[in-house]
Amino acid sequence: MMDGGSFSSGIGDSIDFEEKDLSLSDKLKVFKASGFDPNSYVTNRCRHMSEKEIRHLCHYLMDLRKASAEEMRKSVYANYAAFIRTSREISNLEGQLIALRNLLSTRAAIVHGLAEGINVDSLSGSEGSTQDDRSDNGNSDTTNIESWLGQFIEKLEVLLAERRVNEVLDVLDEGEHMEKDARSKQTLTSSALLSLQKVITEHKKKLAAQLAEASFQSSVSAVELRSAVQALKRLGDGPRAHTLMLTSHQQKLHVNMQGLRPSGTSNGVAYSASLSQLVFSTIAQATSDSLTLFDDEPSYSSELVTWAVNQTENFAHLIKRYVIASPAASGCLRPVAESVHISLGHCSLLEARGLALSPVLLKIFRPCVEQALNANIKRIEQCTAAIAAADDWSLTFPPIGSRSLGTSSLAGVIASQPRLSSSAHRFNTMVQELCEDISPLEILQLSEPALEGVLQVFNAYISMLIKALPGSVDNENLEGSVNRIVRMAETEPEQIALLANALLLSDELIPRAVAKLSSPQQSNKTDDTSKRSTDRQSRPIEQRELKRRLQRLVDQLRDSFCRQHALELIFLEDGGVRLSPDMYLNMDGNPEEIEWFPSPIYQEMFEKLTRIASILSDMFVGRERFATILLMRLTETIILWLSEDQSFWEEIEQGPRPLGPLGLQQFYLDMEFVILFASQGRYLSRNLQQVIKNIIGRAIEAVAASKIDPYSVLPEDDWFAEVAQIAIDMLTGKTQVGTVENVSSPTASSVLSHGSN
Repeated sequence: MMDGGSFSSGIGDSIDFEEKDLSLSDKLKVFKASGFDPNSYVTNRCRHMSEKEIRHLCHYLMDLRKASAEEMRKSVYANYAAFIRTSREISNLEGQLIALRNLLSTRAAIVHGLAEGINVDSLSGSEGSTQDDRSDNGNSDTTNIESWLGQFIEKLEVLLAERRVNEVLDVLDEGEHMEKDARSKQTLTSSALLSLQKVITEHKKKLAAQLAEASFQSSVSAVELRSAVQALKRLGDGPRAHTLMLTSHQQKLHVNMQGLRPSGTSNGVAYSASLSQLVFSTIAQATSDSLTLFDDEPSYSSELVTWAVNQTENFAHLIKRYVIASPAASGCLRPVAESVHISLGHCSLLEARGLALSPVLLKIFRPCVEQALNANIKRIEQCTAAIAAADDWSLTFPPIGSRSLGTSSLAGVIASQPRLSSSAHRFNTMVQELCEDISPLEILQLSEPALEGVLQVFNAYISMLIKALPGSVDNENLEGSVNRIVRMAETEPEQIALLANALLLSDELIPRAVAKLSSPQQSNKTDDTSKRSTDRQSRPIEQRELKRRLQRLVDQLRDSFCRQHALELIFLEDGGVRLSPDMYLNMDGNPEEIEWFPSPIYQEMFEKLTRIASILSDMFVGRERFATILLMRLTETIILWLSEDQSFWEEIEQGPRPLGPLGLQQFYLDMEFVILFASQGRYLSRNLQQVIKNIIGRAIEAVAASKIDPYSVLPEDDWFAEVAQIAIDMLTGKTQVGTVENVSSPTASSVLSHGSN
């Protein structure tokens, strides 16, 4: 018994139990002690407890109770075979004891009869008259007994021939009553008693054989079977009666199964349903008969459970062999899942009768379902890759006949279904089907493997989309990439369609599919309220983690897209660089008057971003945030490349020609141009602003290093904004070329004293 004290010590003990990872038996030692007093234990523990501490202790004790119950269940299952074997041996022993008792009774009757014969023969001749009288009476009694015995035998023979079982049992009961009465009152001689016993025994055997023969007839009805079993039990042979009942049910089951033939995978589910209903209804009927005729005696219950387990195993092996083995190997998950679900559904109906046979099915079916799941995941990847090889990357609504649409109207389809390319539609359909097929099998706990499989195939699909980008040659070493033939996305709309596929799958379609794996209607209805509450709280966390993992994969495609377009903008086809320091360093040596306008590379950058923004606005209706982030990342990729180009800055800062005032002014104008059009397009990020600010500061420092005050040569910010705005208007066709003449050269009055800032 544990010592009393404050709750803190008691809770400490419970925490020690959990942290030290003790076995269940060690945790329960305190409760197994011979002197354990529950009232004293609770009083000592709870004397100084707060409400919170009491709740904690209650939760701990409930966990111990659950663990103890689970340990007991495992112990029962582990020793179940030995228990059944012992019960059978006890039953056999009881039968042998009954036979021994009958034998001893017979021997005692013989000895008693011999003793009576000796006493009669030893009487003196002086008692002759008396002996004659008794002899006359004895002869009369013997004649009456022989007459009654003859009538008794004849009556039994007639009733047996007419198969009037209940009347035969009544006559046998009458004969046994006569035997007991004669033995106690000694009204019959030993020979007559032995004859009566022999008649009763022989006719019992005949009746038992007749009942057994009738029970094995295929035409015997359930009522006739129960009557035969009851009759055998009344004869005193209960174990044989119970075994006979189970054997009869099994024989009828096998006969009925002959009419069911598996006819290929297409009808495999129908075969599973028919066979499952037949097997488990037979088990249910046998259970009902056993409980009705034999109550809940342990030996009979054990034999019933063993018989039911054997029938369930035979059924499961049949389904595995003829229905689910082939589809599981080829990745056809649906027939496998439906067959298993139907079988588990029929099996669960027996739990109300005290038979929990689901573990038997799960042990046999789980490897097949896991094989089907893994093969289905591979099939999704292979099928999607095959379609991606010929995908034209045009976005369309899903086919009307696809399972994901169901019976929705076309208007409802357009409103609820996103546009995807053909490979993405196929990918989505197969993922939705996988999750729908797995969701009813929650008892198999395959939701997590299914989720990981979905993420695996989505990773493979993202890798294929990356390879579809023209610059994918540089991405051969991407994690999870696969060497597959994929049709190249040549145009910008096709390349943006790749992003649309990835975004819609990750943001909407895959989470919708995965939600079916943990759908509330599929949850175990026997769980308590606290467990269901915990599941509801953890589900949003799981969804957030799923979306984070999906987003990381989409980011790989988006980064590849941005990197490709940035490289197309920065580099020429012959390997030259558009963004060269010479375009700034050569300006101060040119005596011609300068027409101030953003550099060509930034004009192309603006045109590319404007073009991409227009395509995004058409493809990402209702998902403008993703379009904005894409434009933001693309702009940042180009500017960050400029910020981190060491050869560019080495030429600017350490080259033989210093950066002059005009070059600085042009550089400043280019950066302000980027800020202006990014701001107007609403994809100007704080990070981009900071990077541009750092770049401008670095250029100003390069000019200052050549003993020139950079702030004295830079016009006001309004001038840069005005020139940048006119450039935007001209590039978009809103303004004619001549409009820019009034700002072609900044005046002296427009020069700022930047050094004061």
